[in-house]
Amino acid sequence: MCGIVGYIGKRDVAPLLLEGLQRLEYRGYDSAGIVVSSPKAAGLKMVKAKGRVRDLEAKVPARFKGTTGIAHTRWATHGAPSDVNAHPHMSADLKVAVVHNGIIDNASDLRRKLEADGVEFLSETDTEVLVHLIARSQAEKLEDKVRDTLRVIEGTYGIAVMHADFADRIVVARNGSPVVLGIGEKEMFVASDIAALVAHTRQIVTLDDGEMATLKADDFRTYTTEGTRTTAEPTTVEWEAASYDMGGHDTYMHKEIHEQADAVDRVLRGRIDDRFSTVHLGGLNLDAREARQIRRVKILGCGTSYHAGMIGAQMIEELARIPADAEPASEFRYRNAVVDPDTLYIAVSQSGETYDVLAAVQELKRKGARVLGVVNVVGSAIAREADGGIYVHAGPEVCVVSTKCFTNTTVAFALLALHLGRTRDLSVRDGKRIIEGLRKLPAQITEMLEQEEHIKKLAEQYAEARSMLFIGRVRGYPVAREASLKLKEVSYIHAEAYPASELKHGPLALIEPALPTVAIVPDDDLLEKNRAALEEIKARSGKILAVAHQHQEKADETIVVPKNEDELDPILMGIPLQLLAYHTALSLGRDIDKPRNLAKSVTVE
Repeated sequence: MCGIVGYIGKRDVAPLLLEGLQRLEYRGYDSAGIVVSSPKAAGLKMVKAKGRVRDLEAKVPARFKGTTGIAHTRWATHGAPSDVNAHPHMSADLKVAVVHNGIIDNASDLRRKLEADGVEFLSETDTEVLVHLIARSQAEKLEDKVRDTLRVIEGTYGIAVMHADFADRIVVARNGSPVVLGIGEKEMFVASDIAALVAHTRQIVTLDDGEMATLKADDFRTYTTEGTRTTAEPTTVEWEAASYDMGGHDTYMHKEIHEQADAVDRVLRGRIDDRFSTVHLGGLNLDAREARQIRRVKILGCGTSYHAGMIGAQMIEELARIPADAEPASEFRYRNAVVDPDTLYIAVSQSGETYDVLAAVQELKRKGARVLGVVNVVGSAIAREADGGIYVHAGPEVCVVSTKCFTNTTVAFALLALHLGRTRDLSVRDGKRIIEGLRKLPAQITEMLEQEEHIKKLAEQYAEARSMLFIGRVRGYPVAREASLKLKEVSYIHAEAYPASELKHGPLALIEPALPTVAIVPDDDLLEKNRAALEEIKARSGKILAVAHQHQEKADETIVVPKNEDELDPILMGIPLQLLAYHTALSLGRDIDKPRNLAKSVTVE
């Protein structure tokens, strides 16, 4: 969840690292720090600051020169945000510096042992344990000092280490938290996310769990934590530095909402097969015979990815007639679930590194399950661990709250549902119907976004609410769940989501004029049932905002959404609610791209 960036070469390192931290600030932003060294100067120099990267930049002195360095943006796990708890952490002799993503599970035990040996800790962090263990190792090589330390560590880590006695190198290691190497011309980079690298190189190497690397200015080598050399071939990333710019928008969230038409076009491009009224998904590594043997589909994700999985499960059941459901990966991995050989498991993660999802994948693989990944980042951990999958091609998403990646993930599930359906009993006619609906999506998204001014005015009204209720039935319920989450994440207004059918079983007690209800009302076979729910709310003086395909008489306001096929309607109905959350947060003066207490990639439990 934190951000790591490092460099070794001939360039002045501080500006490079600060630029990289700015690109990674969405991964962690309660404090930041930087360490540099130079062959011409003895020792390591460090600056740290509570707050944002701009606060660190203001503290970096003009003569803070060096050609090697590591830097970090922190999202607090152990210890409150402060200058002292910020990374990097250094040894007492100022020779060893470490930046770390992840959590050391046995940090408390190791800390007690080190303190008993006379070691004085300065911070509350688990990371400082690593620094002291590396500094106290009697090994002659830096790589061996790090390896000695990792042998006694339990937990997750992505680390980068510098040592004043080994000024020609940076040593990095990964276990459960991403580490990416950037290969340059007589210079090397390391980061926790390719966002920090693409301005300088598009040649990357992604470390696997249990893998380490030594970076020198003109070379790198990878090896296991046991010392065995590994083969690492650089790959070329598709994303460019311009993809991370705001493009004239005031926030990344606004930009990414408005990129959704193009993003959906990308996820569809080259995948539609008109001849057989189906789609090409070659990355599934699942032939027709294997697809027909699937008896159940289980979708695992967290947060927004879980909600996309709920929509995906409904589409798979409707189009492929395979029993399907979605479950939070964080719950699945701990409940000792029965793993059925006839079940297809699908892991959903925007980053492809979400720790709970990755851990669930690894447990499923250990038990012999077939696992597909639905991810946005090519070469990410889940993409590599899974048997196959679908890349959603949303492009970089910088805002902490997900918008375009959520939409593209739901479209990817529509493609998968169509593929499985046509492999089984979905007719050619229905296949054509769904394909026509998919092709309409980009233009309908653009049409939807043209209502932004209307939605902005509504948001300004609802910004005064202290709490909001979101309801939907069947296809509308996952949309309500995601819309409720978006509002909470970005505006900090409390919100709850319920199935509309559950109103009379408890939530009606909450209805009053001060509690607005957002109702998802698609024009499908449940339209009258949904209208009945509006009647129940209105009879109790509740205020209603409907998201519907036609004006709803019982609603105080209606956002009208273009009609698509019934199965695909949830994809469109969530988009105006992204704008509602955005403009509500804007009117409240929230930090929209970096909501409090949250980080983009959740790589810890």
